[in-house]
Amino acid sequence: MKENIQLIERDGKPEWAVLPYEEYLALLEQAEELEDIRDYDAAKAALERGEDELIPGEVVHAILDGENPIKVWREYRGLTQQQLADKAGISKPYLSQIETGKRKGTMDILSAIAKALDVSLDDVVEKTE
Repeated sequence: MKENIQLIERDGKPEWAVLPYEEYLALLEQAEELEDIRDYDAAKAALERGEDELIPGEVVHAILDGENPIKVWREYRGLTQQQLADKAGISKPYLSQIETGKRKGTMDILSAIAKALDVSLDDVVEKTE
């Protein structure tokens, strides 16, 4: 590969390298692969440190299929409505009404629920189309 590279110097120091386009494309591909490996290593390390978690497909699909995200996360975390309500500082009937869609819940309440479930606010807010 080095024999196909032309160096252009300025003041006696290499400043530019001209190489065949195919070799340039190969270098780009290798750089992208290296970035993917680094991203994978960072994600794996975050999992090992407990800073991130893997979410089962059933949870994702249930939410995408329109189930209430608070209920899906509550069940995934293995909590009863009463346990989650206690952790979030609300009543069980209020939580039930939020899960069934009879009430929306304020941002403060949804934030408390998200914190109790150890997820982001975005994870508990139902998406509307």
